[in-house]
Amino acid sequence: MLRGAIICPDRELGDRLVGALLESHRIGIVRRLESYPSQVDLGRFLRAAAPELVFLSIESRQQALETAKRIEESAPGLQVVAINRTCDPPTLLETMRAGIREFLSPPFEHQSLVEALERIADLISQTPPVFETTDSVFAFLPAKAGSGATTIAVNTSMALSKMPDTNVLLADLDLNSGLVGFMLLLNQSPYSIVDAAENALDLDENLWPKIISNKDGLDVLPVGKLSPGFRIEAAQIRHILNYARRHYSAIFVDLSGMMEKYSIEILHEAKVVYLVCTTELPSLHLCREKLAFLRSQDLAGRVKILLNRSQKRGQISLDEMEKLFGMPIHMTFPNDYAGVHAALTAGKHVNSASALGSRYRELAETMIGKKPGVAERKRGFLDMLGRKKTEAEA
Repeated sequence: MLRGAIICPDRELGDRLVGALLESHRIGIVRRLESYPSQVDLGRFLRAAAPELVFLSIESRQQALETAKRIEESAPGLQVVAINRTCDPPTLLETMRAGIREFLSPPFEHQSLVEALERIADLISQTPPVFETTDSVFAFLPAKAGSGATTIAVNTSMALSKMPDTNVLLADLDLNSGLVGFMLLLNQSPYSIVDAAENALDLDENLWPKIISNKDGLDVLPVGKLSPGFRIEAAQIRHILNYARRHYSAIFVDLSGMMEKYSIEILHEAKVVYLVCTTELPSLHLCREKLAFLRSQDLAGRVKILLNRSQKRGQISLDEMEKLFGMPIHMTFPNDYAGVHAALTAGKHVNSASALGSRYRELAETMIGKKPGVAERKRGFLDMLGRKKTEAEA
């Protein structure tokens, strides 16, 4: 079934068209506007509804043709069907010159309508409409509960949201123990990811701002109150992500680590999966186990390991950890309990001037293409000589 939208100031004409389309069983009407939108409103309308074709009333010829031109500029491949109460030759010729190939008028005879929709469906199958979307979906997956994945997701998303030309969403998908709202003091928000899931098919530019919260320029979709019986379906996740992709330059998703079906869906949608562990043996063990699972899902190429609460003199070296994982550690984060506690108390990000805060900023910079800083591994002078000697002997 095609996704259709209607722009028609003539309410009676619009009602007759809706009735005919419903009888055809070929179109799902996702939105209906009863006035010609401005350029800005049209962009929002198209991003929100993502229709495959638009039925455009040409009763006001100039406004209609300008709207048709903006549609083509905003979403190449989006089909436009002209509708009008009459179909006289001059009007038909003018619409064809504007690039509109289909024209419908009352009484919207069933067979003619079905044939027109079939032609349009063929065109859409050959050249689907193209909407500007982002592929920057970043999933944060803890190797073990308490690894600090949420802290990294919150602080890195806030760091990225403060950079130029960025529009960032942070979604809390840990339905059982989500802490994003608590960390940012958003517990007063009456809406949550549950509302987004329940209204996944109806998300638009009017509903979305009511569901999300904003914290210092970062849009947040909190988990809300505990809902033991609620489950998010994979289809709902796809609808939410598709909507968000059209509205944000980057999307952060904080996961529980329990590998729910919806979590697997998100992992397959993610550009990068940040697997977060600590230096503790149980965390390292579970990190290796989750890596094995991700590899079984053909996701190994998207995984980057983040080592949280790193210590300069840990019992296990970075080299040993990397041998354990069979891949390099992307970035390490120093332990700063006092800094994290102060940020939690204030509902803000960790001080960006601190060593930990600067690491969050560096991770955010890698997400927009900047190279990460030098790895924090330090080896002694004798260790370096030993390596050089080994290389020379080889």
